[in-house]
Amino acid sequence: MFKGSVEPEKYQYIIHGGKTPNNELSNKIYVMSIVCKTNKKVTFRCTEKDLVGDVPEARYGHSIDVVYSRGKSVGVLFGGRAYIPSAQRTTEKWNSVADCLPHVFLLDFEFGCSTAYILPELQDGLSFHVSIARNDTIYILGGHSLANNVRPANLYRIRVDLPLGSPAVNCTVLPGGISVSSAILTQTNKDEFVIVGGYQLENQKRMVCNIVSFEDNKIAIREMETPDWTPDIKHSKIWFGSNMGNGTVFLGIPGDNKQVVSETFYFYMLKCAEDDINEDQKTFTNSQTSTEDPGDSTPFEDSEEFCFSAEANSFDGDDEFDIYNEDDEEDESETGYWITCCSTCDVDINTWVPFYSTELNKPAMIYCSHGDGHWVHAQCMDLAERTLIHLSEGSNKYYCNEHVEIARALQTPKRVPPLKKPPLKSLHKKGSGKILTPAKKSFLRRLFD
Repeated sequence: MFKGSVEPEKYQYIIHGGKTPNNELSNKIYVMSIVCKTNKKVTFRCTEKDLVGDVPEARYGHSIDVVYSRGKSVGVLFGGRAYIPSAQRTTEKWNSVADCLPHVFLLDFEFGCSTAYILPELQDGLSFHVSIARNDTIYILGGHSLANNVRPANLYRIRVDLPLGSPAVNCTVLPGGISVSSAILTQTNKDEFVIVGGYQLENQKRMVCNIVSFEDNKIAIREMETPDWTPDIKHSKIWFGSNMGNGTVFLGIPGDNKQVVSETFYFYMLKCAEDDINEDQKTFTNSQTSTEDPGDSTPFEDSEEFCFSAEANSFDGDDEFDIYNEDDEEDESETGYWITCCSTCDVDINTWVPFYSTELNKPAMIYCSHGDGHWVHAQCMDLAERTLIHLSEGSNKYYCNEHVEIARALQTPKRVPPLKKPPLKSLHKKGSGKILTPAKKSFLRRLFD
């Protein structure tokens, strides 16, 4: 987030990269700002920014912040993971990722320029680290290195100077770092932040919270009093969440798999501001399953309606927000990937992850030849990957589980042409060059009579 002007409503938000449910990565950059706000309706304008120069590759698990120096601002991008180069990708390693190079990118959002800097202090690419931006400085804490599977106790200070000429970027390694990845950062006051959650090992949550405070351009990190975690949070193997502002963190954990509704999630609000530090955690439960329409879910109280548009002139007029154009909807009958292909189908756009090594962007599909034909998900039909590849080649016919007549039959039997009986040769074929003796003629007459 960065300021477009001194007015609080003129904040702009930067969106870059990330991993979609389709398992896709993007290197596009978007700038989003508020153009209209009423009592229950907030309208955003989202504009794509084209970059030239050292354009950062598509990635996720990175950080992007904005620093201010000499009356100017610039974006700073660091870390993350990306797919391995296409030349190194095989069927078995199609979805493999690697740490991005430890380059620091300066992004000029006004002119669309990107410049990469190599700093000797940054030796490893880090993902899911914590970044804190203050004035002309960014602090990088923790992170995970995929190359050696460690979470080093890092603390880097990256300072950016923006004179009239070329920018100057330098990095300093500071003591007192922490070992953490995928943590949530929230700001409690002007000079104080709180780090919540994250992992200290691959399967071990980090239950300790840290206070990061600044005084006279010096950073200090100390442990804060441990929140009164609920038993559900303590025993859950995974957790996730986001900063809600004003020192509040939104945390979520998956529900118990033994319940009737397997996709239940429990949500908590943890208040880290000093005036609310002892307030009890508030719990919300979301039991929406993947087969339900999200539009039928009960919204939170005092929820606001958000509208998005890519062009500035699309906000002209008071009633244009409520116009529905059916042509704008994606035709799922053509894509077919997010359909419910059978009664037990569990492929959902919000939860789908690669199932086969050959999948990258969309779930694997196979065509059922029953009737007019229809597409089904290979993983819902319990097809082995080798069988999927075999049926995808040539013109093999396949029948899904609901239409096949023979259990586990994956392919219609091949038609076997009837055997052709060659005609008997004439006994007196001209030009045969063979002479039959009277004894052979008598034998053949008895044989066919």
